[in-house]
Amino acid sequence: MDKQQLLRDYQKQEDKICLSQVLDKIEFSKTRDKIEFTDFLDMYQVSLVQNFLRKIKFESYQLYGGYEEAERKVLLIYPEKYDEKMLEKNYHKILKIVRIDLPDEERGKYSHRNYLGGIVKLGLKREKVGDIIVQEQGADIIAVDDFADILKQQLPSLTRFENSKIELKEIQDLAKREIKVEQVKIIVPSLRLDNFVSDLARTSRSKASQIIDQERVFVNGQNETKASKQLKLNDVITIRGKGRFVIHEFAGATRSGRMVVVVEKYV
Repeated sequence: MDKQQLLRDYQKQEDKICLSQVLDKIEFSKTRDKIEFTDFLDMYQVSLVQNFLRKIKFESYQLYGGYEEAERKVLLIYPEKYDEKMLEKNYHKILKIVRIDLPDEERGKYSHRNYLGGIVKLGLKREKVGDIIVQEQGADIIAVDDFADILKQQLPSLTRFENSKIELKEIQDLAKREIKVEQVKIIVPSLRLDNFVSDLARTSRSKASQIIDQERVFVNGQNETKASKQLKLNDVITIRGKGRFVIHEFAGATRSGRMVVVVEKYV
């Protein structure tokens, strides 16, 4: 496996480092005949890795974040002899849950930002933590197995969690995510991606193009850098820092010919 040859088309150093680590995991899995896995990848890295593995025609992998809609995922590389059931039997060795159960007087007060902010304040590695499932009574933090116990031990040192019950749980015990959406109507001149980003991020077209160029926009999980990409019904648009949206309905046109679109926003 010639790493330099495989990575020659990638200009960004961080992309090369990420993909080089993936190639190392592939090699380790082959030589050790066992499952290898990365730390958590963000949405950009997930898209990057998926496209790279398709390019090199490698199929013995799975992206797993603890539940189907997870944004942050680890990459599992496995021997060809493994099937899906064999993979599932190993999930508990890869990911764990750190469950925070808040005291009654604190319930409902904290958002995703509060939990993530606590992890950052502790100086812990972000790549060791996956999605954070927030509920009224607290949160389930998905973490890489060998890091979960460190997180459990350190969270009580934060004032906001000092009276909380914090325990480790198996990944299969993950709390059911409460998906809430609200419908909003937007008016766009066409189905170009930059029109949607401009309206959904509440910014100008030129700023929307910058957001797209900064690789902060994903369509159906794939990083999209083409501002002119045409969207369609049921497309899922994720704008990092702004949220996730689904094109729910085309609801007609205005007198000036602009399109009225009903979008579902995850809240």
